[in-house]
Amino acid sequence: MTRLLCAICGLLLLASSAPAQQAKPSVSVLDFGQTAFGKHAAEMVRGVLRAKGTLLVADGDLSRSAAIGNDYAGSLNLTVTEARDLGAALATEFYIIGDAQTLRRSSSEKPVYYESYCSIFLVNSRTGRLVLWKRPAFESSEATAAEEALSQYLANSELPYQLSVTIWRAFEDAQSERLTVAAPVPPLIEEAPDDEKTAETQGLRLPRPYKRLRPEYPETAARAEAEATVDVTVDVGADGEVADVQVVRWAGFGLDEATVATVRQMHFFPAKKNGVAIPMRVLLRYNFRKPPLTK
Repeated sequence: MTRLLCAICGLLLLASSAPAQQAKPSVSVLDFGQTAFGKHAAEMVRGVLRAKGTLLVADGDLSRSAAIGNDYAGSLNLTVTEARDLGAALATEFYIIGDAQTLRRSSSEKPVYYESYCSIFLVNSRTGRLVLWKRPAFESSEATAAEEALSQYLANSELPYQLSVTIWRAFEDAQSERLTVAAPVPPLIEEAPDDEKTAETQGLRLPRPYKRLRPEYPETAARAEAEATVDVTVDVGADGEVADVQVVRWAGFGLDEATVATVRQMHFFPAKKNGVAIPMRVLLRYNFRKPPLTK
């Protein structure tokens, strides 16, 4: 029943947004959390994008219903498959998810203050990839003042323009790809089995890194106190060198970029099949947690 509701909501999203003949990219904006401020912040972004007139912005209630029908619970740490499924339910070419809150904080410099922040993630529905993330934040001695500063930023900063430009560029790139004649597809690189035991039964030895490198926890993630998992697929050539890295579970906050940069520095003992070196695609997972506070 929920899947049927999801499909119906998806069909209604675009029909309610604008005339179909307008060749504009479409976007859904989901609530930035369950708090009143989170819903307010999402509605502001939705309204500003709609007012610019360069995008088809889906109805907020219908977007919300479609997301619920897809069992979306507000995560900002999705696999590309989960992100594509959510995009299909929303029936728009792009969607924006996020989290907005006002938190009471304290530090050695400020005994008590309030921080209002808004994490904004722009996702390509077709690919499931994270296209852009932003996290504006404002501090004040009063919660209402911090929220007002953030609201003013969402309404009057260059952020809506940046979102629109990024959506249009990705939209035009996708259209160009569809018009390009597909070249012959080379043979797929062999996927690594799930575990060493399975590999052994197939006469395989999985790639092994010379040295396991750990991505640094970036300052952008520290400011957001982000904890997440990043998964990447790594194509390791028969020479043991990294040929390609693709993020298949994204987290934003600079964690994806830190992971890719680290993996590209790695060198491997290549995979072998019956004693012969072969290229192989492996999945690497990195769990990021907030560093412990230093005294």
